[in-house]
Amino acid sequence: MVEEILIAGSGGQGIMLMGQLLAYGGLYEGLEVTFFPSYGPEMRGGTANCTVVISDQRIGSPVRNTFTALMAMNEASLTRFEGRVKAGGLVTYNESLIELSPEREDIRLVAVPANRIASELGNPQVANMVAIGALAAALGVISPGSLSKGLGRVIPEHRRHLIPINEEAIEKGMETIQRKGKGEKLQ
Repeated sequence: MVEEILIAGSGGQGIMLMGQLLAYGGLYEGLEVTFFPSYGPEMRGGTANCTVVISDQRIGSPVRNTFTALMAMNEASLTRFEGRVKAGGLVTYNESLIELSPEREDIRLVAVPANRIASELGNPQVANMVAIGALAAALGVISPGSLSKGLGRVIPEHRRHLIPINEEAIEKGMETIQRKGKGEKLQ
């Protein structure tokens, strides 16, 4: 098993945090993991993406040109990276911020209303955690418990009081996928 995941969005959306959390989740599952960040010209508002490779075998390189999964947090990222997902792969996207739906028929599509769910939880900043929960559930390789353990590694000490809302957001993202299935648009 090898999952080559690209997480992309704008600076300020917590893209690197999402990637780090997914990577730690993989480590807690006993898998091999690489995390490779990439920033655009500006941090906040510019482009940000990262590659996470999760495998049950040694990983030769973190650098990938094509991916088995994409998590797009904004429309520009979906447009830019959708074509780099391998046939049979997974495209998960934040339908709260993305109006167009990918046209490809050779991939699984999962639309997640991440911003809406985060707002319903009372904290719009946890949209990234909703999205990573949905991605993890759609991939099926990282358990909620491993993501929770990972939060302890990626959330800075002065923000540890936010771990419960982040756990709740991850859970809501996972529930959204489990309730509607792993490959259909969620309303």
